[in-house]
Amino acid sequence: MKTKFVSGLVMILAAGAGLGGCSHGATRGGLIGGTGGAVVGSATGLGTAEGAVIGGTAGAVIGDK
Repeated sequence: MKTKFVSGLVMILAAGAGLGGCSHGATRGGLIGGTGGAVVGSATGLGTAEGAVIGGTAGAVIGDK
C-alpha cells in the first residue's frame, strides 16, 4: 500500500513540473488536490492514480479561480 502511495506522489510531482504555463494557484491547487486525492483513493479502494487525477483536476480548477 505504501508503494502505491509513493508512486502516486511521484506521478503528481512529475505532472506538476509540467504545468509551467499554468497560474501558480492552479499548480498549487493541482498538487495539493492530487496528493489528497491519492490518499483518499487509496483509502477508499478507488486507486491512488485515479484519486490523484480526480483530486488534481478539481484542485487545479479551484486554484485557478
